[in-house]
Amino acid sequence: MTRVRLSVTERREELLRAAVSQIEERGVAAVRIADVASALGVSNALVLYHFSTKEKLVAEAFAYAAEDDLTHLRKLLGRRTTALRRLRAAVRWYAPTGQAKGWRLWIEGWAAALREPALREVARNLDREWKAAITEVVAEGVAAGEFRCPDPAAAAQRLTALLDGLAVQMTVYEGTVSRARTREWVDEALAGELGVERAELTAARS
Repeated sequence: MTRVRLSVTERREELLRAAVSQIEERGVAAVRIADVASALGVSNALVLYHFSTKEKLVAEAFAYAAEDDLTHLRKLLGRRTTALRRLRAAVRWYAPTGQAKGWRLWIEGWAAALREPALREVARNLDREWKAAITEVVAEGVAAGEFRCPDPAAAAQRLTALLDGLAVQMTVYEGTVSRARTREWVDEALAGELGVERAELTAARS
């Protein structure tokens, strides 16, 4: 069967998607250039042509995954609705009980980032952009009089820390915290940061 000839951009995206999949399956330390090549039925040389080292491939794969997550986050926060509804949708999606994919990938990335400066920068940028986006919408809600929050940036920091920590508990220590309890804690935290009742978050779904 003849392979479709891809543009350079299309080929790089194909390789990055395959790298993300292999990292999720095997882990950063174990994944090899050969694994990515084999998954696509291409040569090691082709992978190395686009990404000269495994380290560069891994760093760009995480950057690719990060941009995908941020694109979805911006979509949720850019909806034409109240700030409360946007925040609840974003937090529920990002939480380990939501539909966001790749918590195993990011936990792998955090661990590898301790030794890989390029990967550490990718993770740091994702963290900054997530917090900045949440901070902006919290500030919008405060300005509109929807809820009270004296320090939107600090609220975004605390929410992020909670969600990341719960993701580790649910992914690494499976069974430690139930999905129902996690959803409860996430809603309680968001309501507390915004100075609203949990019932208002439930109403925000409609």
